[in-house]
Amino acid sequence: MALDAATLSLTGRELDARLKDARIDKIFEPTRDEVVLNLRTRTENFRLFLSARSGSARACITQETFENPAVPPSFCMLLRKHFTGGRLLCVRGIPDERILFFDFQCTNEMGDTVINTIAAELMGRYSNLVLIQKENKANPAQEGKIIDALKRVDFEDSEVRQLLPGLLYQLPPKPVKASFLDTSAVGVVAAVTQKELPVAQALIKVTGGVGPVVCREAAYRAFGPDEKIGTELNEEEKMALVKTIEQIQTLYRQGGSPCAVLVDGRPVEFSFLPLTQYGTQAEHKTYASYSALLEGYYAEKDKAERLRQKSRELAKTVHNLYERAVRKAAARREEQAQSEASDQLRIYGELLSANLWAIQKGARQVTVTNYYDGTDVTIPLDVRLSPSANAQKYFKDYKKKQTAARMLKDLIAQSDAEIAYLETVRYEVEAAQGEAALGEIRLELKNQGYLKYYKLRDKKQKPADFLRYRSSDGFEILVGRNNTQNDRLTLKTARGRDWWFHVKNAPGSHVVVLSEGKEVPDRTKTEAAMLAVVHSSQSAGAKVAVDYTQVRNVWKANGAKPGMVLYDTYETTYITVEEQSLPAAVK
Repeated sequence: MALDAATLSLTGRELDARLKDARIDKIFEPTRDEVVLNLRTRTENFRLFLSARSGSARACITQETFENPAVPPSFCMLLRKHFTGGRLLCVRGIPDERILFFDFQCTNEMGDTVINTIAAELMGRYSNLVLIQKENKANPAQEGKIIDALKRVDFEDSEVRQLLPGLLYQLPPKPVKASFLDTSAVGVVAAVTQKELPVAQALIKVTGGVGPVVCREAAYRAFGPDEKIGTELNEEEKMALVKTIEQIQTLYRQGGSPCAVLVDGRPVEFSFLPLTQYGTQAEHKTYASYSALLEGYYAEKDKAERLRQKSRELAKTVHNLYERAVRKAAARREEQAQSEASDQLRIYGELLSANLWAIQKGARQVTVTNYYDGTDVTIPLDVRLSPSANAQKYFKDYKKKQTAARMLKDLIAQSDAEIAYLETVRYEVEAAQGEAALGEIRLELKNQGYLKYYKLRDKKQKPADFLRYRSSDGFEILVGRNNTQNDRLTLKTARGRDWWFHVKNAPGSHVVVLSEGKEVPDRTKTEAAMLAVVHSSQSAGAKVAVDYTQVRNVWKANGAKPGMVLYDTYETTYITVEEQSLPAAVK
């Protein structure tokens, strides 16, 4: 669900109480829709998270850590210019609007004290962060001029309201609705009874300031699971709805209670009041603060979306490289087929040599008897060449085709190896767990010549460690995160008597059981094979084939791509992954 005005207002009150007088220490923009402000007070440090992402727009204090881009985006640089060192004066909202204003006392480039504001407009797909500077102190009702917006809105995007540098900031147009929280409960119910709709839908139509979940909750508390129509309510039912709305309004004025509804351990709804409409079919969880509520509801979803955003460009690049390699292999196979059909050229040359006496100089073609099968064949001729030169030309073309056929055999093998390698890279990008993992993949592609390397921009990063697990029998199991790690694990870290696992004929991680000179039990081998499936493109499959052998039977061919190895004297097992049987991860 989207963050409604009521919950946002209570979140703003909470942020104002906790962050007032805090100073901005650092500013980051992890993704194009998110900003993190590091704030410090005399006693505590906070991370204020502002998200303008359409599906998870919010403002809250976060405990999450973020991987920031090496080069700050332009909006981040603008924020740093105008807000670094600023002191938070207040966090304020507007009744029934999904907007929070963060007012900071800052110093401009001339050394003057100014009031700079971040307007967090958290309105679903219209969510935005707008930077405002107040110039007219005599008019407190006027917000000021726009410095810039995270998502600029010009005249083509909206004729009603533009968000461009230099324009006066204006509030978005407000629909004409009664406030659910500020209008008297009697007045709300009177409006509901004019609608020939179920009460919950009627509340959504006639009131503003709360989301659909609160309207459904009001109807459920008043009438239970029964659906009542607004125009058909009797006096008793009207009084029950009035009482329920008054209770919700009172709870809101008291600060509410941040609650979420969980189904199978995952939050599906949240609000500032307990949601009884789900009954005992779902788990109800109360949070210590609204920031904790928003973090708990959105964190996992945002983490996946953040990684998807960062990996999208790399995934597109790898996909294009893969498609190009496939097209190149197809073209080479087609050329090989043509080269293998070159015997006709040799036969033409032989027939011309045997019939030179019958060919007139300057002729465009000649018909002779093919002494291989006794049929007549017409051979095209180059009028500029003599009969003998035409014969030699066919022999020369035949030799070229034969040479090309031999070379194409090796080139096709190289193309097939490149396709197999890029398939593993595609899997790596899909399975990457963070910006560091994506950075290692980019570095791998640069080292292989697929991407350009920029010495000034590309900083050398410390390689990440292997994924580590402990088997039920106490053996350490290592898993490579990418092709470069797979090579390092198999060819440098592992020893000859260690056991090596990999899914058969599919992209995946190398998995090694460190034997330490001991016999490795079958149970540990099965657990390692399960990890090989989990960390592969076949993780959703049943009865997945996994090859395993001792490391001494694994080697790398000269010139092979990262992660590509050869092995012999191996066995194959067929694995169905059982979550409860997977070995424990070692942190």
